[in-house]
Amino acid sequence: MSIALEEAEAAAARNEVPVGAVIVKDGDILARDGNRTLELNDPTAHAEILVIRAACAKLDSQRLTGCDLYVTLEPCPMCAGAISFARIRRLYYGAGDEKGGGVDHGTRFFFQASCHHAPEVYSGIGETDSAKLLKSFFSTRR
Repeated sequence: MSIALEEAEAAAARNEVPVGAVIVKDGDILARDGNRTLELNDPTAHAEILVIRAACAKLDSQRLTGCDLYVTLEPCPMCAGAISFARIRRLYYGAGDEKGGGVDHGTRFFFQASCHHAPEVYSGIGETDSAKLLKSFFSTRR
């Protein structure tokens, strides 16, 4: 999670919403990145989507079986869907997102009948640091 936090800080330095993500398999980092929606003019360029794409390319597979995803903020419904389709084994996330989350809040994607694969979910990992970074970022913009 510390590497995901580094990526979130780098995203904040780019004036992106500070969310960072890392995908790990067998203790090796396959991909790491932060939000890039503004930089790429792409509303789907969330940290989770970027690392899923990079890890799939690295493994030359559309499935990330046996991979774990660490992300600083609870994934939104779009990202939860991508996590499911990629067959991520475990999801670890920091801060919960009552407004935009799709895992433990909002749509609760992994509990829907239409969800074909649900990862093991571990929330609150690095929550204090993740929430502090987000609050700091948004306090300067409101």
